[in-house]
Amino acid sequence: MTQYTPMIQQYLRIKAEHQDAFLFFRLGDFYEMFFEDAIQASKELEITLTSRDGGNERIPMCGVPYHSADNYITQLVNRGFKIAICEQTEDPKQAKGVVRREVVQLITPGTVMNDGLIKEKENNYIVSISRFDDLTYGLAANDLTTGETMATLLSGTCEDVISEAASLSPKEIVVSSSMPEGERKLIKERLAITLSFEEQSHLPDAFTHLAKHIDQVKLLDVFGRLLHYLVRTQKRSLDHLQPLKHYQVNEFMKIDMNSKRNLELVETIREKRRKGSLVWFLDHTVTAMGGRLLKQWVERPLLSKTTINHRLSIVETLIKQFFEREALRDQLKQVYDLERLAGRVAFGNVNARDLVQLRKSLGKIPEIKQLVSELEDECAQKLAASIKPCNELNGLLQEALEENPPVSVKEGNMIKDGFHKELDKYRDASKNGKSWIASLQQKERQETGIKSLKIGYNRVFGYYIEVTKANLHLLAEGRYERKQTLTNAERFITPELKEKEALILEAEDKMMELEYELFSNLREQVKTFIPELQELAKTLSEIDVLQGFASVSEENRFCRPEFSDNREIRINEGRHPVVEKMLDDREYVANDVMMDEDREILLITGPNMSGKSTYMRQLALIAIMGQIGCFVPATSAVLPIFDQVFTRIGAADDLAAGQSTFMVEMLEANYAITKATQDSLILLDEIGRGTSTYDGMALAQSIIEYIHNEVRAKTLFSTHYHELTVLEKELSRVKNVHVKAVEEKGRVVFLHKVHDGSADKSYGIHVAQLANLPDRLIERAAAILKELERPVHPNGQTVQAEQVNESEAAAQLAAAEEDNEAQLSFFGGSKKKSLESFSKEEKAVLQLLRKSDILEMTPMEAMNILYDMKRKLK
Repeated sequence: MTQYTPMIQQYLRIKAEHQDAFLFFRLGDFYEMFFEDAIQASKELEITLTSRDGGNERIPMCGVPYHSADNYITQLVNRGFKIAICEQTEDPKQAKGVVRREVVQLITPGTVMNDGLIKEKENNYIVSISRFDDLTYGLAANDLTTGETMATLLSGTCEDVISEAASLSPKEIVVSSSMPEGERKLIKERLAITLSFEEQSHLPDAFTHLAKHIDQVKLLDVFGRLLHYLVRTQKRSLDHLQPLKHYQVNEFMKIDMNSKRNLELVETIREKRRKGSLVWFLDHTVTAMGGRLLKQWVERPLLSKTTINHRLSIVETLIKQFFEREALRDQLKQVYDLERLAGRVAFGNVNARDLVQLRKSLGKIPEIKQLVSELEDECAQKLAASIKPCNELNGLLQEALEENPPVSVKEGNMIKDGFHKELDKYRDASKNGKSWIASLQQKERQETGIKSLKIGYNRVFGYYIEVTKANLHLLAEGRYERKQTLTNAERFITPELKEKEALILEAEDKMMELEYELFSNLREQVKTFIPELQELAKTLSEIDVLQGFASVSEENRFCRPEFSDNREIRINEGRHPVVEKMLDDREYVANDVMMDEDREILLITGPNMSGKSTYMRQLALIAIMGQIGCFVPATSAVLPIFDQVFTRIGAADDLAAGQSTFMVEMLEANYAITKATQDSLILLDEIGRGTSTYDGMALAQSIIEYIHNEVRAKTLFSTHYHELTVLEKELSRVKNVHVKAVEEKGRVVFLHKVHDGSADKSYGIHVAQLANLPDRLIERAAAILKELERPVHPNGQTVQAEQVNESEAAAQLAAAEEDNEAQLSFFGGSKKKSLESFSKEEKAVLQLLRKSDILEMTPMEAMNILYDMKRKLK
């Protein structure tokens, strides 16, 4: 250290405590970075890398202006980096040696409060995970912008914890360094997230009130770890943190992270955009906090039929009472984000304009309460009763704040006249003093006859009388004291002006100082109302989401679902809500879904692009929409309460983890069939396509049989293996359905209509034609397909199907069997081999071949016999 200058030594000492963050080191009007921070930041931010003398050597350096630092911080945080803000904590004029500096805040992806770094309708969660010796995991989450806190315990594997964490879409995960390295690596890779460390896990004394209702040591441990991290990084008030909510994962429908992605609940698969997702479609909320609650509901559908029906009842009432609903929407549109305003109050970075927004919002609450109370529904009446208008806080803000205060809290003009006597006194002195100045200017002009004479002010010289040099001779001698000389004018002061200047400036200084003090006190008073504001925000959010459900349901002709206790599904004319929306003016083809104890697995066949995947997804979305309390896209719907939804739809690989498309397919299928219960919904699309035909077909059949015999979950299974349709005869609860398509003039027309029974062909070449592959390629594919579909003589010769009738084919096959006894190159290679020379196993295979009636076999039966023969020969 001694080789560096004292300032660089100070930098290195502070940097040593924040090695995982960029250190923004305040020097004058800049935040400077040095050494590796400078090199990396210059690349990330595309700013100039320079150097400075550090003692015995020049060291790398780059910097960003203090006034525009937020833009650079935003870029870094969005890329997953942390920033330690190091400020001067000592007046440079009083410092002896290097000015004292300290890190005043650590900005991380999970702890940002800046509006430019958070999305209005999304929570910004930070999650802590603790692993205990009995393989139990604790998970705690906090949204620092709203103060919301929650925690749960999970038994299982690290994968289960990752799936639960993923449901919160966190921006940062906090763990102990003692967590196994393999698990830390898995969390970071699977969630693609910033991983931070915190070793302290006891509950801090200052926050025991948040968990006084919790008596589980493991929950307190994981919550304590999260709180210690927040205290260490934020270094400021956290008064807005809400009491810890202990939730059970089995209170909600489980939707694993893969299923959430496949169903595009919150973002699209390809573009990772909100538009095109279920949340985007359903979002008819008019407040930011309502938008956040909607996302939470979509990701955590309910299992309680009672609570679901309470929501549906309010939605139905809001649909019927159109005028009340529209009036309610209009009032809610004028309510600002109360949750995040409360957070900013606690953090101490709220300004007067924010509090004016709060005041305007509170002014709308009585009307909202009245409108909700007018809804003719018992559940709505309970909601209305829970609305607390916060009249005391509203009155305080009405009395204290101006209508249009400035953004800065140190410029004055925030507090109303009449709120504080001493402030009024200073304002009067300032106002009257300036009036006196204006009168003095008029008086001086009259007495001197200098019409261009003016009285001005600047911060360096104070008030002055300015006279052009051409008019200096008109001034009376001895009365004016020269203050400043300009090129074309002179500036003067008089005893009278000097005396008044002292009074005015003193009044303005004291006025600014007192007004800031009054505003700070007001901010502290507002803090005491934070719990009330948070409760009010929760109620308003729920009302907003429910009115949004009513709006979207009425607009799209949705129906109220009913819930069956006997695991029955009866959906008439169901639709995929998002696909229908994206079709614009094109008509969506609705389809029925009928499943009961005799139809537990629907085996779906049909060509590519016919709508099999859409049919599967729409059932899952209808179930999810129903269980969040929204009407559903159908003319009528009876549904069970699903405890879990599993989907394996679409091809994807995980190259980073070294997993092929087929491996990912198998892992997701395994997760579904091992976690599902008879109350679950499973959607499996084209299982087995990632390997050889026979391997894939065998796996697909085995999976269907396992679900049928062991799991008993409601299952939609789409496939191109038409051979699997024979399972309808073999498994009592499997039923074939297919998506209809017709061929017109050599081209396929998709009808998108689902019928009972199996499809007759796949139309793969027709789909390739629709994709505009070259004509010569399409013609060649058709020719190859024709060759492959011709019957094959057992001696290896192709039989012309159009020239061979059924009796001729039988005669040819009989002759081939006789030929096999004398010469069977199928088993003996190119050499002839007598029957006597065959082994016992080979004779058994030949006997099996003789007994087999090939013409009566289905393709699946033929494949099974062939597999059995091959096994015997091994």
